[in-house]
Formats: sequence, structure tokens, C-alpha cells
Amino acid sequence: MVHYIILSHWKRKNTIGFDLNEIALVNWSAGGVSSVSGLFKGNFIRTRTLDNSEWVNELLFKYGINKQDGLAIRKSDDEFRFNSTFGYRNDTSSNWFHSVKFNFNTQFTNGYKYSNTNTLISKLFAPAYTFLGVGANYFDKKNNFDLFISPLTMKNTLVLNQTLANKGAFGVEKAIYDSAGNILIEGENSKTEVGFLITNHFKKEIFKNISLENRLSLYSDYIHNFGNIDIDWKLNFDLKVNQYVQANIGTQIVYDDDIKTTEEIDGKQVSRGAKIQLKQSLGVGLVYNF
Repeated sequence: MVHYIILSHWKRKNTIGFDLNEIALVNWSAGGVSSVSGLFKGNFIRTRTLDNSEWVNELLFKYGINKQDGLAIRKSDDEFRFNSTFGYRNDTSSNWFHSVKFNFNTQFTNGYKYSNTNTLISKLFAPAYTFLGVGANYFDKKNNFDLFISPLTMKNTLVLNQTLANKGAFGVEKAIYDSAGNILIEGENSKTEVGFLITNHFKKEIFKNISLENRLSLYSDYIHNFGNIDIDWKLNFDLKVNQYVQANIGTQIVYDDDIKTTEEIDGKQVSRGAKIQLKQSLGVGLVYNF
């Protein structure tokens, strides 16, 4: 009998985790509010290496909810990302690749401007972002360091909810109204830009059982306000207790010139322009790698 061995050029890495935070108060004299929150997250990587080429695909997601006494369940985190990079190098000893990168980002469920759950501010595919760029990729496997530089990247912003599109949310062209407030022309559902993109990802154990992960994306549109840089920067510390338990501390800074903020003055919403967005998280939970 002849046995055949099927060789695969694909390597895989899968991680799923669940963080839980809880405060329970009963007749607590100092006061306070009982609450519970949970975060489910996953990271799936597929890498294909063959001769002078490298193809890396990564899927990331997070979804968190929070429940406090007297309030309905609210989401605390919502993220879906898919990244794919294909590179070719002339010399197998080089860490530099001629590369094409594709990114897709969106969310799972509706987002509201709390505490008013009637004010919808985002939902699935509203927004969604795609990036498609060509450039040079420095990929150092040994040090888990990845740098992509693209002088030509197309960014597409999708707002597939007409109510949000009519408001001009996330930078799309808003609807045109007549003097009576009737819509003459519906808002656009997409916006396309061409610009310069730099992304960086690295992960390193800085102390025993403490690792640092950095993800940075910088983008500037050539046509509108070149030099005004959109920023998406994540910094995460993982503190490993054992194989299945770890704590994590994370921050994310986002600046997008297309996302305008508003402020209510005398009952009217007044635009205040783009502002830096900041998210910070601290959690303890279970992780499973397979």
C-alpha cells in the first residue's frame, strides 16, 4: 500500500478569548451600581510561504456588552477587520517585498449616541472601509515586525444606510434638501480617495510573560487636504498568568478628518469638526490558542 503525504504551504494561528468584569453590590453603604460586562474576541491568521512569495491573511473581531442596574444592555466594543497582504521578493534572503495590501473594516451591530438609544450613529456597513494599495513591505518574521509603505492606496468609505448617508455621516456627500426640508437628491453611499498609506505591526515580549503589540495605520489623501493624516493606532499589553488566563490593557487612538463631531447649542446641532477619538480597555479573561 502506498501512503501519500499532502504537504501544505499554509501555516495557521487561531486565538479566541473572553473577558469578564463584574461588580455586585447588596446594601452597600458607600453606594454604587452593580454591573457586568463581557468581551468576546478572536484573531485568525493564515500564512502561505512559497519560494519568493508570502501571503498573509488575518481576521480580527471584538464584541463587548455592558449591563448596569437600571439600564438596558449596551455594547462596549464592536469591531470586524480583515487584512490581506501578498508580497514577492527577488531574493529569499531579503526582508523587503513588492506587495499588495487589502484591508476591510466594519462593525456588527447598531451604534447609538447614548443615553438616547433613538439616535442611530452607525451600523453594519455604515461605515465600512476598504483600503487597496501597492508598495513595499518590510517583513521580519524573527522579530514579528511588519512595515508597509504605499505611495498609491485607494480608500473607499461605505455608508450603506440611507438615513446616515443623507446626513453626510463619515464624510460622504450629504443629501440636498429644498426649503421645505424635502430631499431633492439622496446622499451618496460611498466616498473614494487616493492617497499615501503607512502601516506597522509588531509584537514583542518586553518582560517575562508580558508582551506588547502595536498596530499603526497612517493615511493621507492626495486630493483633499494632503498632509492631514488619518490615524488609527492600537497599543495592547498582554499579561500572561498561564496558558489559558491572561490580563490585557489596551488603548486605541483614532483621528479621521471625515468624521465630524457635533454639539447641541440652543436645541440645534452645531458642527465642531473632527476630534481625536480615544478608547481604553482593561480586562481579565480566558484565551485559547489552536
